[in-house]
Amino acid sequence: MCDDELRLKNGSSPCAGRVEIKHEGQWGTVCDGDWDIEDAEVVCRQVGCGSAVSAHGYSYFGEGAGRTWLYRVDCQGNESALWNCSHIGWGAFNCPHYFDTGVICSGFTGLRLVGGATTCSGRVEVEHGKSWETVCDSHFDHKAATVICNELECGWALGPLGGAHFGEGHDLIWKEEFQCMGNESHLTHCHRVFLPNMTCSHSDDISVICSGYGGYRLANGTRCSGRVELRHGGTWGALCDSQWDFQAANTLCQQLDCGVALSIPGRELFGKGDRPVWNGTFGCERDESRRRDCLVTALGAAECPHASAASVVCSGCPGGRLVNGTECSGRVEIRYGDTWGTLCGSQWDLQAAHVLCRQLRCGDAKSIPRGAHFGEGDGTLWRDVFHCEGTESCLWDCAHAALGNPSCSPRETASVICSGHSQSLRLLNGESRCDGRVEIAFGDMWGRVLDDQWDMNDASVVCRQLQCGVAEKVYIPLKYERGTGPVGLRNVQCAGNESHLMLCSPFLSETRQAGITEDVGVVCSESRRIRLINGPGRCAGRVEIYYQGIWGTVCDDFWDKSDADVVCKQLGCGHAIEAALSAHYGEGSGQIWLDDVNCTGSESKFWECPSRGWGEHNCRHREDAGVLCSEFTDLRLVNGDGCAGRLEVFYNGRWGSICSNQMTRVTAAIICRQLGCGDGGDLARDFAYGKGSGPMWLDHIGCHENHQSLWQCPSKSWDPQSCNNRAEETHISCTGIKEKTTQTPFTECPYSTSCTDKEKLRVVGGEDVCSGRVEVWHRGFWGTVCDDSWDMADADVVCKQLGCGPAVSALNESAFGKGTGPIWLETVSCRGAELSLWECPAQPWGDSKCHHKEGAAVNCSGAIKTTASPLKTG
Repeated sequence: MCDDELRLKNGSSPCAGRVEIKHEGQWGTVCDGDWDIEDAEVVCRQVGCGSAVSAHGYSYFGEGAGRTWLYRVDCQGNESALWNCSHIGWGAFNCPHYFDTGVICSGFTGLRLVGGATTCSGRVEVEHGKSWETVCDSHFDHKAATVICNELECGWALGPLGGAHFGEGHDLIWKEEFQCMGNESHLTHCHRVFLPNMTCSHSDDISVICSGYGGYRLANGTRCSGRVELRHGGTWGALCDSQWDFQAANTLCQQLDCGVALSIPGRELFGKGDRPVWNGTFGCERDESRRRDCLVTALGAAECPHASAASVVCSGCPGGRLVNGTECSGRVEIRYGDTWGTLCGSQWDLQAAHVLCRQLRCGDAKSIPRGAHFGEGDGTLWRDVFHCEGTESCLWDCAHAALGNPSCSPRETASVICSGHSQSLRLLNGESRCDGRVEIAFGDMWGRVLDDQWDMNDASVVCRQLQCGVAEKVYIPLKYERGTGPVGLRNVQCAGNESHLMLCSPFLSETRQAGITEDVGVVCSESRRIRLINGPGRCAGRVEIYYQGIWGTVCDDFWDKSDADVVCKQLGCGHAIEAALSAHYGEGSGQIWLDDVNCTGSESKFWECPSRGWGEHNCRHREDAGVLCSEFTDLRLVNGDGCAGRLEVFYNGRWGSICSNQMTRVTAAIICRQLGCGDGGDLARDFAYGKGSGPMWLDHIGCHENHQSLWQCPSKSWDPQSCNNRAEETHISCTGIKEKTTQTPFTECPYSTSCTDKEKLRVVGGEDVCSGRVEVWHRGFWGTVCDDSWDMADADVVCKQLGCGPAVSALNESAFGKGTGPIWLETVSCRGAELSLWECPAQPWGDSKCHHKEGAAVNCSGAIKTTASPLKTG
């Protein structure tokens, strides 16, 4: 047995080829239909060729000759010789040579860069046996250098350098040419060609310089804020802040999909960390496509001049940018997943543009040029429509939809020209950018404006400077809305015709802390807003108007479809399907702003319609007006159990089918999640749940995994004849089951559409009706509220709405147990003064990424106040 030998034949190098064994003085092959990497590993180690890269059968290296010595070899991978592995015996089966086995071995067992200034630069050497061999520069290119840098976790290759750039080696020279694709994870996986007659010398040794780091991250903060750390030579360490600047921070935020940089805090706000501090220059080009494309030079563990780590706080807003213009103007592009595309401009408006400008730290929107003002996009054209209130922090916080939107020409691209970074005035804590507490910029800071004699002349200047119309009201903010920072301006006296607040006199600029009793607020005319509340979606509900900083309702006297049409049009909700009377969507509270409204239908703003005048009415809230608009959409599965059935969508006032052309399981899964029916679903065929009889609204829906709801998925435009025939209707069976609910007639709360907000809110799992997990009623189901950003202001609104006094605590992480069913609300941001949780800003209903372990809860201070609910006489 000791005379047995092993060799590789007919390969491109000594470490690749057909496996052959010499036994009893005769060479033969190995046959195996199940030849695998463990078998190849033993072969490679036995012939001194490192580790196995791949195992091959079916005469990959050509058919051999002679006996078949081994058959059905089964190695564990740690045997010292191939014949020590399990097999059925020497020469026990004469296998056709078509099944001859082969291997490709690494040929070397180690890789390093030597002679450079860091572990990520130097002469390339591979370990073979007990020696380190250099590589000839004529057998090496940039793709091979890229593979080496990736394998060593040193980032991306700056380039290969020939001519023994980092000095000549001393041992053997590797006799193979590397032919890499550039995407291999290890150099051993590259195709190689054996060159037995090469004539290289050590003066031709190849070297490589890598960028020096293999990625970066933010540590000891949040996903979008923290200490900047680089992975250098396989080790994570903080980046020294000696040459860290705002431009680099801004690009880092963009590469991490965290929006733009808001600040670069000093004083080690995010801690020192216990890892090395890498000292180097961090330089980025704007709009680089990959994180590693930001070059770090002179990286090393040299002493950091200030011994302080770089840090950044990013805005956290992903997926929006301006191109083909300046930093603060250009064509709007948004990103879905990894794909950037131009946004269609046919329904792009100033409210959405304001949000994007602020997201990019570019002030407010000055204009939204139409047509391809900044050029046509040459890639994907996204047809999303954003419905923003104007106060959102990020564009993606706005309600948005793509389903059924009309096709878009490349000449209809969304654009914006922002005011730029020099924004000098802002209003905070209001319902829009045109109302709130006044702050003024000085230097890199925002300061409060304090004034005991603040009047309409002063407010007029603020509204004019912000391009917010005329001043409607001045006020002193409530205690919890007052600022606590430095004072930027005090005791201003304006004539009322100045263009900027700083032109009024006298004023005093300070940086010291001031009291909290003199902050001033402004309500401008452009703060007026309209909304539909307490309905099943943003395009159906009770009509409410925001005027002089207060939300109020509209009386239904003479309320008709012409009035409702103006509301729907202003909200981007199409036209009116129904003008609802008698508090159909529940009674509001507080102010009733308008009565005897008499629109022609051509008005662009609802308050332009004739009426009695602001606040003039003879109504009660049982007469609150409501609207159902054509763009209100809903979804259901019919003729099944609620989680299986024929798919129907509600649009333009009618339920209709959806066609199955190009429908995928990804789309089915999104639909099932949206309906609260589990995380997956299958498409059924052959009229599994019967034929529809109404319109066939949509076809060619193209959802991707990054879409949160069906409304965000692109499709063909709304058309009642979208399908060729009823056989194309979609039938879905979801993996989950809805919670069973008592089939109560839709005349009692919470099932009735005329319930109040209070009757659609409850807390469960606590000791009494004033403590527990927060649940809300929506679309016929009780669901929970995610605890993201849940705080005392949110809890106060819930407790007040329940009649349970002030909140004692705002709890998270499902403190009263996990809920079930839908998670209706996420990122609730109440100010504390709202009368109902429904009035608080939040992500769109049902657009939650949370889990039930993240349920919000409250402890309220008082017992519930029980009062009889008045009967509705409608």
